[in-house]
Amino acid sequence: MDIRSLSAASSYAAARPATQADPEFSGAGDALRTSFRDFEATLRNGEQASVAAMSGQSDPHALVQALAQTELAVETAVTVRNKVVEAYQEILRMPV
Repeated sequence: MDIRSLSAASSYAAARPATQADPEFSGAGDALRTSFRDFEATLRNGEQASVAAMSGQSDPHALVQALAQTELAVETAVTVRNKVVEAYQEILRMPV
């Protein structure tokens, strides 16, 4: 019997678990859902800071910080949306 074939078989057996699904990986859907929840929380925080600042219950620095975070979150969401639309349009342009 050839030793190289035994080595190849043992290497294949060692590599086989790497091809199976990772049970700890929850999927891209959960990561996306978490991102949406974080985005919603950021917007809600900005709204609450605005209401608190208008009623005089908050300092202006907290309002500026919350609005800056909200602006960054909205700009990021718009950029991601634009990239998704561009990718979709590129797929539509592909010849069938």
